[in-house]
Amino acid sequence: MFAVWENGCKILIAMAEFICRVGTPSGEIVTKVIEAEALEEVRKRLESDGYKIFRIEGSDTNGFLFKALKKPRIKQSDFLLFNQQLSALLRAGIPVLQSISLLRKRSQSAVLRSVLADIEEKIRNGFALSTAFESVGIFPKIYTASLLAGEKSGALDDVLMRYVNYLKRSVSVSRKIRSAFTYPIFLLIAASFMIAFLTLYVVPRMSDLFKGLSTSKGLPTVTIIVLTISTTIAKNIFWIAPLLVTSALLFYFWLRTPKGKLFFDALLLKIPLLGNLIRQITTAQLARSMATLLAGGVTVPDSWEIASASITNSELRRRSELVLPMIREGKTLTEGLEKANWMPELAVDMIGIGEKSGSLREMLDEVANFYDAESEVRLEQLTTLLEPAILVLMAGIVAIILLAVYMPIIQAISSGPFGVRR
Repeated sequence: MFAVWENGCKILIAMAEFICRVGTPSGEIVTKVIEAEALEEVRKRLESDGYKIFRIEGSDTNGFLFKALKKPRIKQSDFLLFNQQLSALLRAGIPVLQSISLLRKRSQSAVLRSVLADIEEKIRNGFALSTAFESVGIFPKIYTASLLAGEKSGALDDVLMRYVNYLKRSVSVSRKIRSAFTYPIFLLIAASFMIAFLTLYVVPRMSDLFKGLSTSKGLPTVTIIVLTISTTIAKNIFWIAPLLVTSALLFYFWLRTPKGKLFFDALLLKIPLLGNLIRQITTAQLARSMATLLAGGVTVPDSWEIASASITNSELRRRSELVLPMIREGKTLTEGLEKANWMPELAVDMIGIGEKSGSLREMLDEVANFYDAESEVRLEQLTTLLEPAILVLMAGIVAIILLAVYMPIIQAISSGPFGVRR
């Protein structure tokens, strides 16, 4: 933060921090934190010092993270196919540089071709394969760590094949989750449109009819409530709609802040069936990630650090931060997991047996397979309960609206012709 004087007044201007991933003139890749007013100032300063810029991220004065440079995104299916082909080429004895060049030319993805061109250039300039992929800044840490382990062990093709199997399972789980929630979400949207149509269009237009129906009892209570709500919304829709949209956007951006995401993720864990499902999916993902890294020769502390960083639930990731310091202090992984207190007890027991018997990697694979199967059962149970619950809820709301519409008509008919008393 620095001060400037304008019209005799002292004005404080906050400097933004930019996190820069750069290559030094000597060929090393480092991370630098620079304070500056704007992105262009950071770029000019780094370029004048001879750094090659790979990625820049910055945070504004309110602490929101924004991307200073837009990162390319590669589809999971394209990334999976690329790694399958790369593993096959390396097994066939084709050199790394030639394999990357060949796959770049044959790739159907324009984004992947662009990224591979950058990686190919870095390898030609003497970068290791893992360093070249890491410098791009869009690949998961587990992938670059697996590449590094494969390079050190001399079994890059085997490590890639294990990562391909890991990625296949991850893609399969993601597809099952999406397909399981597609139909309930469709039901919810369709029912919401139906209710909005009845509330904003049908009911307000029936109000004139209700006024002409004079009965000794007057309008039913349910009709008065529904009519009041629908007419109020219909008359004020031009300021209610923007208010709802603004509130939704503010809620969305709040969820993207660390505090908002942590609160929401902790709330999800408290929902009985959903919370258990999240824990089981996370356990399977974490165990499979660690098994993949350990199979590549990565140490237990490093494997845990990389694998736990990929946990999507903020609350579980926060609890998992307790494990790494304990491992580095000489405690076992099992003791750290018990301290974190979120993983299912059976999984912790299985990992403990693996540590004691010297077969941690194999036991982590067993844990991943077991909880993959368990999460599929839980997912099916959740969707089985969710679909009828949505239908019953929406049907109930529609029934109340229709009851509010027809009850005055029924009362008017029962009290005499045209609802007129004799």
